[in-house]
Amino acid sequence: AKYLLATHSVEGEARPSMTGEEMERFGREMQALNEEIRAAGAWIFGGALHGPEAATVMDNTAGDALTTDGPFVESKEHLAGFYILEAEDLDEALKWASKTSACIRKPIEVRPFMEGEA
Repeated sequence: AKYLLATHSVEGEARPSMTGEEMERFGREMQALNEEIRAAGAWIFGGALHGPEAATVMDNTAGDALTTDGPFVESKEHLAGFYILEAEDLDEALKWASKTSACIRKPIEVRPFMEGEA
């Protein structure tokens, strides 16, 4: 089964400051986690996203294409990044989510894809 592991950011939330050395260590930890997921054959795709200010919404539901700046939903919490993983079951997906949450020090949302959907 395929699972989405989603990370979120909260607008205005104070982030702990990191020294250059701490940033480098964080980068190495993320790289090691990504390599572990790939080595296990669970990796399908993943990425970090720009902030919500970079979002553009396309609405062509009425047959007249309209674009607007900003996120679709007015919210303080925004999607920050994601993984799409192949996992045997929810328990395996939660194992990867636990490792990811520990690495980035933030909660992770885990959602299965609908059967037959990519």
